[in-house]
Parts: sequence; structure tokens; C-alpha cells
Amino acid sequence: MAEQDDVRIRLFDLLEDVTGDAVVRDHENDDLFELGLLDSMAAIELLVGLEDEFGVSIAPTEVPREEMNTPNKILEQVRRRL
Repeated sequence: MAEQDDVRIRLFDLLEDVTGDAVVRDHENDDLFELGLLDSMAAIELLVGLEDEFGVSIAPTEVPREEMNTPNKILEQVRRRL
């Protein structure tokens, strides 16, 4: 459980860095693109950050945007690959 909490904390830290806004922590199930917190360039930055932070590689064409548009969906994708 502690390891899962660590992954969650690190992911939200990364999301805050990429979006430049701590409000991302309050929107675990909200579409970050619709909120204007992510755009296509930020999404690429996020994918690079996921590889750097967690050692997981997710190609931009590998996962549909709808499966990585909320913090919790991103967390699920990361956990699947760990």
C-alpha cells in the first residue's frame, strides 16, 4: 500500500510540474484537457516525465487520449506498467 501511495504522490507531483498548477490535485477524475491543464505539447512532456520518473514508456499512439485524460486514468496506466 505504501508503494502505491508513493506512486500516486510522485505522479501528482509530476502532473503539477507539467501543468504548472497545483489545482490538478483537486481534479482526480476530471478531464485535464477539458480543464485546459493539458494540451498536446504538455501531454508529450508528461509522457517523457513518466518515463523519467517511473521508467515506464508509453508511446503517444499507444493509448487513446480518453484512457489518459484524468489523473486517475494516468495513474492506472502507470501502475499497469510497473
